[in-house]
This record gives sequence, C-alpha cells and structure tokens, in this order.
Amino acid sequence: MESWERSRRRWQHAFFASWLVLTSAGPVMEVSQVLPVVLVAGLAAWYAVWFVLRTPPAGEVPLPYVVGGGLLWLGLIAIDSSFMVVCLSVLVPYCMDALRVGLVAVLSCAGGWLWHSYHEGGSITWTEIAITALIAISAAASVGYFYSVARQSAERKELIDQLQAAQEARAVAERQAGVAAERQRLARDIHDSLTQGFASVAMLLEAAQATLPDNKHLTQALQAARENLAESRRVVRALRPGQLDECGLPEALRRLSGRLSDETGIDAHTVITGKFRPLEAEAQAELLRVAQEAVANVRRHARAEQVTLTLSYMEDLVVLDVHDDGDGFDPGRAASGHGLSIMRERMEQLGGTLLVESAPGAGATVVASLPAVALSGAR
Repeated sequence: MESWERSRRRWQHAFFASWLVLTSAGPVMEVSQVLPVVLVAGLAAWYAVWFVLRTPPAGEVPLPYVVGGGLLWLGLIAIDSSFMVVCLSVLVPYCMDALRVGLVAVLSCAGGWLWHSYHEGGSITWTEIAITALIAISAAASVGYFYSVARQSAERKELIDQLQAAQEARAVAERQAGVAAERQRLARDIHDSLTQGFASVAMLLEAAQATLPDNKHLTQALQAARENLAESRRVVRALRPGQLDECGLPEALRRLSGRLSDETGIDAHTVITGKFRPLEAEAQAELLRVAQEAVANVRRHARAEQVTLTLSYMEDLVVLDVHDDGDGFDPGRAASGHGLSIMRERMEQLGGTLLVESAPGAGATVVASLPAVALSGAR
C-alpha cells in the first residue's frame, strides 16, 4: 500500500508539471517577458515545497499553499489574461482527491478561457463555445475518474487495515486460547500423576504409621507427603480455577467474598455492574487470581471490617475493584512486594493494568482492568 501511495504521488507530480507547462507555455512565449517566467517558476517551486518536500495526507488542503499559489496566479493574470487557465495548475493537487475542487477548477478555467477569447477578439463564436465545452467535459470526466480511483484505493486501504487488525486480534485470541489450553493440560497431568501419587504415598504412610506409631522417620515422611500433596493441589488450582469451570467469574467472586465473611466475620460482598458478557477463559482466570490475592492480603494484613468486590462490565473493558476499609499501607513501599508484582504481571500479560490506591489508616483499593482485546469469549 505504501508503494502504491508513492506511485500515486509521482503521477500527481507529473500531472501538475504537465498542466503547468500546457497552460503557461503559450502565454509565456506570447508575452516575451522575464517576470511571467519567474512567476511560473515560483509556482512550480511553491508546489514542490508543499507536495514534494513534505507529503500532506490525501485530501488535506494546506491553506498557505492555496493562498500563495493564488497570489502567483493573480500576478500572472495581471500581466496577461491568457494566464487564466494556469488556475487549473494551482488546483491540480486536489483533482485526484476532492471531486468538488476539481470540478470548480475545470469550470473556472473554461469560463476564464471564454472570457479571455471575448476580451481579445470582442466576440465568441459558437465553435469556440462548443470546443471549450467539450474540453471542459473531458477534463471533468478525467477529474471524476481520478477521484473514483483515489476513493476506491482509500476504501481498499481501510479494508486492508481492518483485516490486519482483525487478524492481529485473532492471533492474540488464539495465543491466549493456546496458553489456556496448555495450562489446562498441565493441571490435568499434575492432578493425574503427582497429586494422585502423593495421595497414595500419604495413604500408605498412614497405614504404616498405624502399625509403627512411634517411628520418627515415618512421621516425617508422612508430613512431607501431606505437604507436597497440598502443594500439588494448590498448583492445580492456580492453573485451573475450579470455580470458573463450575459457575463463571461473577459467581466465583460471590463465593470468594462469601468464604471471607464465613471464615473471618468480615462484612464482605460482591457487586456486579454493567451488561454481562462472556470473557476469555484466561481473562476470567487472571481476574479471579487477582481477587484471590487481594482478599488474601486483606486476611493477612488489613484488619478490615468491610470488603467489597466490584466487577464492572463496560463498553471496551472489564474492571475488577477490591476495596477494604482496613489499616491501609504506603503503595510506594509495597510496590516491590511479591503479591502486588504478580498481580501486576498477570494484568500486563493480557494488555491490562493494575492500580493500587491506599494510605496508612485509609483502607486500600486494588483496581484491575482488561481491554476489549482480552474480553470476548464468544466466537
């Protein structure tokens, strides 16, 4: 597309140069003065400044160019009225992009040519009118053709840009789906191998301990097996949050706040706002993990009385807000903390953001947001 644009610019420059020569060569030779040559050269240089040294976007009309070109054209007309048609050269850069400007240029030049003929000869023949009309119609058809080609190319470029954006969004979605599928596979493999193995080892050690209750090494081995069993289950839950498979993100958040209330006595509840829409599996999992980490921080540090989890479905993003009225903290000092870093990394991996607002004695608010590219789970 860029090579086509360069080619279009070259044709525009050739169009300008040819029309400038065509419309000014005859009058310059007839007048036989130096000033018209200087003004025509100035018009060519003025065009080069605005359209060769710099390339304004298609359809843009630089007002300084129009004013400067118009003044040079008026200077030529003041010398000799036969320079009337040079007006078309001034407006040539817009004949390919702006249909109305091109048609105005054609009509102005046709009218100016007839006026010049009348001024020179005192009358206009029907033959001159017919020839001028035919030339004007041909020029108008050329302007319309150039405009249609430029418009079609612009529409094609827009379609290509939309296609590229759709392909990029699809690639991101496929990559996220692949990551989610791999996490699911790892969760199944760990559950079916390590977790089941540790469970079997723990059961065998419990049976052995029943016959040898005072064996120190047996007791230590059983404790290690139970710890590793719990750790493998934690890894499986981290890879594949079971709540999401069962009920989806809104209900998983409600259960999370419900468990917090039941286990600690904190007044915790979940609020859902906006029109619900399905999310990508990975986006749901990461938002849930952020909520779990924020709630875990409340349990350990906040000494809060109230906690509110708010999930907001907006037009172009989804926002999770976890607010507590606890002791608060200095976000600057806590920014390097492992938990906050993990939450921030989770959001950034999906193109989202994580904000933490808090102050000592003023509670804390964790805000996680994901953009539209990570949201739609429907295909």
